[in-house]
Amino acid sequence: MNGARTATLASLRGSIARIEAPSDANLPNRVALGHDGADAMLRGGLAPAALHEVFAAGHQGGAATGFIAGLAGLISPRKPLVWVRQDFSDLESGALSMRGLAELGLDPRLLVTVRAADVDSGLRTAADALACDALGAVVLEVWGNVRQLDLVASRKLTLAAQASGVSALVLRIAATPIPSTAETRWIVRAAHSPPGTAASVWGAPRFDAELVRNRHGPVGRWIMEWKCDECQFSEPSAYPQPLAATPAHRSHQAEARAGQRLAS
Repeated sequence: MNGARTATLASLRGSIARIEAPSDANLPNRVALGHDGADAMLRGGLAPAALHEVFAAGHQGGAATGFIAGLAGLISPRKPLVWVRQDFSDLESGALSMRGLAELGLDPRLLVTVRAADVDSGLRTAADALACDALGAVVLEVWGNVRQLDLVASRKLTLAAQASGVSALVLRIAATPIPSTAETRWIVRAAHSPPGTAASVWGAPRFDAELVRNRHGPVGRWIMEWKCDECQFSEPSAYPQPLAATPAHRSHQAEARAGQRLAS
């Protein structure tokens, strides 16, 4: 009997290992981020109808907001988006800029913002919104370490997302990650922009994005650049600044002499 039990246990462990083992094949219905390295780790991209978490330090709240807005736009490009915030969030980090969200590719006409009086109200509002299958995604923004957003609460959000097909994106600012049922967890910081002139200071947003939890594969860290026109992330541009052309008035003899000096 003990031998049979041991064999059965070994078989079950093998099955679980095969299910959880990373594979080169992409998972179905994934939403590609556009960044080759991140998409490879995620086996094709983000899973829809799931819970994803984005964490950031307090002074990095703006970067994390832009990053999660990009995720929401990718997951829900043409469906309404509900963004639930605590009522003091405007004082901490400022109000959401409709113009800024539009520059990131989100349609402000499809955005519904909700101010919650406290964390409990925010959780109830997010759960109610996730039950509406007409939405594309629900963002729940929570500041600080709060006891209400525990493993049980994340499980409820995950089940609601799976039941309706609406993705749940939780933005945690100035908080420490704790166990949850999230499909992915990211820690986001603002990345340095490439040097440029005064005429080119408005470049593409760049994020230092660290994937610290991935249920279907390894983790990693990348510099991810947001392409506003394509509405997706990408590898940072190799040449962010245009190269200077040869002056039109420069003669070919001068170019030849310059080449000879460099060769000598």
